[in-house]
Amino acid sequence: MDVGLFGQYVMNGVMLGMMYALVAVGFTLFFGVLNVIQFSHGDVLMVGSFVGYTAILGLTAIGIDNPVIELLAAVLAAVGLVAMLGALIARYLVLPLRSSPPLNTLLITLMLGTVLRESVRLFFPDGSNPKRFPSLLPTDGFNFGSFTLRVDSVLLLIAGIAVIWAIHLVINRTRLGLAIRAVAQDEETAMTMGINFRLVVLVTFAIGSGLAAFAGVMNGLYYNEINFSNGLLLGVIGFAAAIVGGLGSIYGAILGGFLFAALQTFGSVALPFASAYKDVFAFTVVIAIMAWRPTGLIAERESERV
Repeated sequence: MDVGLFGQYVMNGVMLGMMYALVAVGFTLFFGVLNVIQFSHGDVLMVGSFVGYTAILGLTAIGIDNPVIELLAAVLAAVGLVAMLGALIARYLVLPLRSSPPLNTLLITLMLGTVLRESVRLFFPDGSNPKRFPSLLPTDGFNFGSFTLRVDSVLLLIAGIAVIWAIHLVINRTRLGLAIRAVAQDEETAMTMGINFRLVVLVTFAIGSGLAAFAGVMNGLYYNEINFSNGLLLGVIGFAAAIVGGLGSIYGAILGGFLFAALQTFGSVALPFASAYKDVFAFTVVIAIMAWRPTGLIAERESERV
């Protein structure tokens, strides 16, 4: 294989892995604090990408044409508004069903995903067609033989690493992170120690949804296109990554995200005659891994909830 083409495959796999990891971490956070699966998470990501896109259009409409300002506005609007959406989902849909069977929460969030997806398709101007996401990052590149490393890809990768590192610091080095870990370990004991359970859940859902929004903007910047159906597959892949990595482990979710991207990339390289089947190949391997290790690659440390 041409070295340049191989390098491009690797870079594309790393970028996909970063986006999958951000989505998978959200699933893990939701499951950790409330033991639920938020199946509209992928569509929340899609909403984030459209919010960012709308913010850019709004700035353009009032005559602001500065890529830095547009990029900051897209990220802040997407993360901020979608974080609020995540908190509202937790407050009005997930928390009221705490005492119900888990299947109820799964079903209501699955239906919510359809509502979000169809709402964008029907009510966003020309929402059924793909939108060209503006290219706001430098398009220069560094040439290494026949491989060109794009500056925008490097910047997106650095931003993704910074966000994941920030989440690591929040979870492990702050009082909020301590409260989240306490609730995940034993919610009743956490409440008896004075931790505001409801507030922790709302903040956790806000953080997880904000991560999805960031991934949505990243996806738009990388591919320069967004679509109302983008979140469906990204949500499924993010959930699969969280499961195979070890649902309940943030580091397992990150590992699962990069593993899934690596499998897709390998499928594209190994099956050039049928690269369209790379998702089939990746999901097949993930199924095999789950059958081999049902608890995931990094199993959550079990504790009895009393």
